[in-house]
Amino acid sequence: MEANTINASTLAKMFLAGAKNLESKKEWINELNVFPVPDGDTGTNMTMTIMSAAKEVSALEQVDMKTLAKAISSGSLRGARGNSGVILSQLLRGFTKAIKEVDQVDVDVLCEALQRAVETAYKAVMKPKEGTILTVAKGAADKALELVDTTDDIVYFIDEVIKEADYVLGKTPDMLPVLKQAGVVDSGGQGLVVVMQGAYDCLLGKEVDYTIETESGSGNVAKTAPEAEAEIKYGYCTEFIIVLDKPLTEAQEQEYKGYLESIGDSIVVVADDEIVKTHVHTNDPGLAIQKALTHGSLSKIKIDNMREEHQERLLKDAEKAVAQQAEEKKTEEETPAIAEPEKEMGFVAVSIGEGLNEIFKELGVDHMIEGGQTMNPSTEDVLGAIAKVPAKTVFVLPNNKNIILAANQAASLCEDKEVIVLPTKTIPQGITALINFIPEQSAKENEDRMIEELSNVKTGQVTYAVRDTVIDDKEIHEGDYMGIGDAGILAVNTDIQTVFLDMIAEMIDEDSAIVSIYYGADVTEEDAEALAAAVGEKFADLEVELQMGGQPVYYYIASVE
Repeated sequence: MEANTINASTLAKMFLAGAKNLESKKEWINELNVFPVPDGDTGTNMTMTIMSAAKEVSALEQVDMKTLAKAISSGSLRGARGNSGVILSQLLRGFTKAIKEVDQVDVDVLCEALQRAVETAYKAVMKPKEGTILTVAKGAADKALELVDTTDDIVYFIDEVIKEADYVLGKTPDMLPVLKQAGVVDSGGQGLVVVMQGAYDCLLGKEVDYTIETESGSGNVAKTAPEAEAEIKYGYCTEFIIVLDKPLTEAQEQEYKGYLESIGDSIVVVADDEIVKTHVHTNDPGLAIQKALTHGSLSKIKIDNMREEHQERLLKDAEKAVAQQAEEKKTEEETPAIAEPEKEMGFVAVSIGEGLNEIFKELGVDHMIEGGQTMNPSTEDVLGAIAKVPAKTVFVLPNNKNIILAANQAASLCEDKEVIVLPTKTIPQGITALINFIPEQSAKENEDRMIEELSNVKTGQVTYAVRDTVIDDKEIHEGDYMGIGDAGILAVNTDIQTVFLDMIAEMIDEDSAIVSIYYGADVTEEDAEALAAAVGEKFADLEVELQMGGQPVYYYIASVE
């Protein structure tokens, strides 16, 4: 096949095909995560990002380059999740800058689009790291520059560019030792190659399903906390763990997710060979439970009536309103209602887990975004949360290094408020920032002090390994417990308490005074208290604080200060 140009209609189909190809391979890409933790989510984040744009493209009634470029850029920008998703959105944003003013894409335009894509993405990352999706994109753009004056055949041109991207992807382990040690290529770079290959297959005329679901299903996991919603479509927040009779096949897992999507939304399904953790908002929890029982027995069942909670809040608000009206009637003359003025500063925080959410609220957070390690909120989620805070300046606490880019992107899109993103990479850093907030001081003074205090917090998290690997010279086997610190894996063992104590030993120094422990949804209070006692016994000079966090996937989150 040979062609010199691509029109808007064909390019739209190529984009949708690339998105669908990524969606079909997202779980494989997730498994390329360097750390063998149960929350590898690069494939999911990139898929949700590009699908946000794909939905806008699918909704176009008339396709020309300008409308196509806007749909891709706007959709991916607002739907961006996680670092890989934000970088992908910036690549697409730069790409569309070069195509929006033309009627046809030829080799020259495509080459320019690839250069603009790389330029835009590198600018968006404060400290670009080679051996990542950025490197793969740059390799493709460099190959395009090499070829642009040698051929007019855009089919040959794209094929060669993708081959080079794939070649560079294969070299990423040589650029990042941690990739080589884990025996994987960069997951973000792999996602980009998958998108390009899907688009190229479409150009070649291969049969592709262009259908893009307009209703959000499992992709809508990082919702704003339910208390912010005026209307609740599904009334019961349902969570449980399936102890599997036998491991699910990929087809069974997809069928299970599909069934949950048919009865609800806000779906999170995290599966390994032994258990499946499930979260779904539905109007009939029994249906979800019955379906789950076909795969094994259930534990940790938790069902909350969100409508009831919402109704209780409405009743309290109504009672306040009645009391206020009664008070007003005591006055002799009516006075016009005065809207509550905006406060100077407010807070948005990303968190997941009943206990952690309550801690943040008690520390003054105005609006919570449900999310974190297991589900990264999008740029749109952060923007929506900022809009609901009645303050002139809004501080955003991402509390996860994989959410900071999306938060920064939201801040750049917000026009009516000053938004300050504090670079909190962990939950304990977010808590420390809030503790050091002084309302009487300016936003700038608070920003400087809170950021300075972040360096005094060390964070450790305990979870389990989902595969065998070797990282940081530590041999890890599937099912082992791992203690992960700010810079890598600190401890590995088959006993969770041993891992925690070894992890804390690596974190403390002569200046350490307090160990704060937040236990997760899969830990009993009794076990958590036993662990805290063991910490107090081994590290007698440290004060030990224990609180219920309720977070998924991570059995314990700890901070040392």
